[in-house]
Amino acid sequence: MNFKNILAIVTISATTAIASVWGYGKFMQNQYGGVQEAGKVPVNYAGFFGNNNGGPTGAVDFTAPATSATPAVVHIKTKIKARQVTNNQRQRNPFGDMFGGDIFGDFFGGPRTQTIPEQRASGSGVIISEDGYIVTNNHVVDGADEINITLNNKKSYKATLVGTDPSSDLAVLKIEGKSLPYIIYGNSDEAKLGQWVLAIGYPLSLDVTVTAGIISAKARSIDINSRQSKTPIESFIQTDAAVNPGNSGGALINTNGELIGINSAIASQSGSYIGYSYAIPVNIVKKIVNDIIKFGTVQRAFLGITYTSDAISDEEKAKRGIKNGDGVYVEDVPEGGAAKAAGIKKGDYITKVNGVAVTTGPEMVEQVARYKPSDKITITYKRDGKENTVSLTLKNKDGNTDIVKIESVTDKLGADLENLDKKIAAANDIAGGVLVKKLKEEGLLKKTKMQDGFVITSVNDEEIKNIDELKAALTKAGSGTVRLLGIYPGFQGTYAYPLNLVVEE
Repeated sequence: MNFKNILAIVTISATTAIASVWGYGKFMQNQYGGVQEAGKVPVNYAGFFGNNNGGPTGAVDFTAPATSATPAVVHIKTKIKARQVTNNQRQRNPFGDMFGGDIFGDFFGGPRTQTIPEQRASGSGVIISEDGYIVTNNHVVDGADEINITLNNKKSYKATLVGTDPSSDLAVLKIEGKSLPYIIYGNSDEAKLGQWVLAIGYPLSLDVTVTAGIISAKARSIDINSRQSKTPIESFIQTDAAVNPGNSGGALINTNGELIGINSAIASQSGSYIGYSYAIPVNIVKKIVNDIIKFGTVQRAFLGITYTSDAISDEEKAKRGIKNGDGVYVEDVPEGGAAKAAGIKKGDYITKVNGVAVTTGPEMVEQVARYKPSDKITITYKRDGKENTVSLTLKNKDGNTDIVKIESVTDKLGADLENLDKKIAAANDIAGGVLVKKLKEEGLLKKTKMQDGFVITSVNDEEIKNIDELKAALTKAGSGTVRLLGIYPGFQGTYAYPLNLVVEE
């Protein structure tokens, strides 16, 4: 073989290898949109990591992290259109105290309809990738008909909602853009008490605002996410950086300019800041955001136990026969769960999750929240003073390891739906509608007292002629309460039903 042939073979091999690596990179980029690329630094951090320790030196100076991070914190403005809602509570009969019986019941019974005016609100969000993925709080965008994003440079974008997780109060948005500034993920496990942090957001509809404080506590639970979910996840970073209404969804960063939390709540009796604010740790945020982008919904893992609140009094412990111990007390171990299969029993104290020490419920929840169903982890527990470690496979809420698929909004209704027959529509003098052929025992419509055979003709006064239009109207409504209007063919009159779109987990 001569030199030219060898050179040709080497050239072809090198070109093929380079092309394969480039093609694989592009493929993975398309598979996982919004994922930060390891080692890549966004333009807004240019020059920040030039010194030896990777961050500011000498006396504490917040200018570098503030300058780097503020371009990636956005102002979110939402709008909920005016709508009519129906209240099924009966009006009080003013003559009931004067006359026996209910002779005026027909005048004062029945549902009342009221108009809720247009609502506007604002909050903050954090750009986490150069292609426009944004993380914010679920409560910032819940029920919004329109979501508008304004960057620090005053550029505005229309945002689409990618997905939400009420349990952790997180939501993911998407704007169409390229080479956008974004904040680098930090590691919330490394956050320490007394460490300086900065809160960045748009409080009280002001322009972007930076406040400083220290971490005053970790793994805090303040029972605020239970308003949105039956399975709340709370393990907040507590700080004394000033946070006010409008800061929700904004960034909590360290002095290296890295994101360590998403600001979510304040401790206040007045509605404004009085000393403490709470942020969702970024190590939880990363997992939930990646699940929403990849699957459309969170792949939540369950340990399969109920545990005693850390705030329970010694008196209550004695009453319930709970012995003192270190760790998280196991109150019950339901059948079919991961813990039951691993041999964990009522009365055990869980002390470690995958080798990480846990002393409180929120600490345990934070660790489990980082995993997905089918992940294998180790649990260390104490029983009768002896420490044991077992391996277990985490499961989903249905007790298996399958990928949880996102339900469409019409699936949540819990009914067999059909487009109304054109002849029936014409006979009832309507343009069309959606026939609720049969209600299922589990579903949102069952809670409205609707009956089989109802025809939905409008959602919040928006005309509905088919299932696709129904799905679009309900999706736009988000997770609030909507008003369904329609008829029962063969019966006179129009009927209204209030429908709460919130699915309790």
